[in-house]
Amino acid sequence: MNSKYVYWGSTGFVALFVLFSGAMYFIADAPAESFERLGFPDYFRIQLGIAKLVGGVALLVPLPRWLKEWTYAGFTIDFVSALIAHAAVGDPVASMVMPVVALLLLMASYVSYHRYVLDAPDRGTSEP
Repeated sequence: MNSKYVYWGSTGFVALFVLFSGAMYFIADAPAESFERLGFPDYFRIQLGIAKLVGGVALLVPLPRWLKEWTYAGFTIDFVSALIAHAAVGDPVASMVMPVVALLLLMASYVSYHRYVLDAPDRGTSEP
C-alpha cells in the first residue's frame, strides 16, 4: 500500500484523537475526575491538554523534520505513560485499550512518515 495513504490515514486518526482528548480536558468533567483518580494534579491536566492541542496541529502541518520527530516522541511518551498510569491504579483492561490503539496508530504514522519523506528527496527537511 502506498505510504502516502498510510501516513495521512494514521496521522489523521491520531491527530483527531489527540485534538479531541485535548479539548475534552478543558470542557468535560470526566477527564478532571480521571486525572484526580490517577493521582495527577489538576495543573497537569491543563498542561497536557495544551500539549495535545499543539501536538495534534503539529502532526498535520508542515514542520522541520526535527520538530516533527519531537512531536512523535512526545506522543509516544504520553500514550505509554497513560497505559502505565491506568495499569498502576488497577484500572480494567478496557481503559488501557485507547492508549494502545493510539500508540499503534502513532507507530504506523511514524514509520510511514519516514517512508513517505525518504521516498521523495525533494521534500527534504519538511513535512509533505
